[in-house]
Amino acid sequence: MGNRVTRDDFEWVYTEQPHTQRRKEILAKYPEIKTLMGPDPHLKWIVSGMVFMQLLACYLVKDLSWKWIFFWAYAFGGCINHSLTLAIHDISHNVAFGNKQAKWNRWFAVFANLPIGIPYSASFKKYHIDHHRYLGGDSLDVDIPTDFEGWFFCTPLRKLLWLFLQPLFYSLRPLYVNPKAITRMEILNALVQFSVDLIIYYLWGLKPVIYLIAGTILCLGFHPISGHFIAEHYMFLKGYETYSYYGPLNWLTFNVGYHMEHHDFPSIPGCRLPMVKKIAAEYYDNLPHHQSWIRVLWDFVFDDTLGPYSRVKRRCKLAKES
Repeated sequence: MGNRVTRDDFEWVYTEQPHTQRRKEILAKYPEIKTLMGPDPHLKWIVSGMVFMQLLACYLVKDLSWKWIFFWAYAFGGCINHSLTLAIHDISHNVAFGNKQAKWNRWFAVFANLPIGIPYSASFKKYHIDHHRYLGGDSLDVDIPTDFEGWFFCTPLRKLLWLFLQPLFYSLRPLYVNPKAITRMEILNALVQFSVDLIIYYLWGLKPVIYLIAGTILCLGFHPISGHFIAEHYMFLKGYETYSYYGPLNWLTFNVGYHMEHHDFPSIPGCRLPMVKKIAAEYYDNLPHHQSWIRVLWDFVFDDTLGPYSRVKRRCKLAKES
């Protein structure tokens, strides 16, 4: 249990990411997949319902004892907040209102951000583009752990601690790996978010605010839904850097488990990714995929060959901005 992970560096590769070529092949064979691209007309209503559900929960928890605040934050509110972060992920690809309404997507992401308690949506958008364009890119893809994370979190106990601390690393890592200037949208995101936090505090006190923020931190850390963070790109089998999961938790996470399909076609909303797999079945059915996010977490902690170093990494040339 206490042995160090045998891996002492990332898996460096010198090839392009596989998604670009597979996308070309699938579109050449199945051009009808292009019809799946475009906005999801139901997304804005689903997200709005989740936001208002959390505002109602704020009212309902205002007089609870602290132990029940944290219980419901982990068991209920945090699940909704984690799901909202994945809605924001979809919205960052302009699938709420379409590419022609980019500002509507940005502001709707700010709205979806409200129950999360911490400004997140604008910064996520800024860095998530690089995750797709430079998958595994050294100093470009901030989804890749740092060398310190790979070196230090190398035993079961330390890896378990790392899972708890994932929200911290995801928020601080970009500032170290690939710092970017703060944008106007990030400032507006923060102003709106903290204003709503203050309104909730003024109306119902501190407990609802803690309920929201604690739920976000707890459920982005060590939680069954958080298994997707590890499942998506950690190298469980050599030679494969992206994995899908087709289990029931996709119902709560906007189909983020269809991750190979998403990286192949990021402009297709999550609700239609199962159709991609169905149409191009021969491209996906034989690729390794996960059966359980809980099993992913278990294996990550207790398998000595897995750890933060278990990622494919490559050196990428910066693309020219259009």
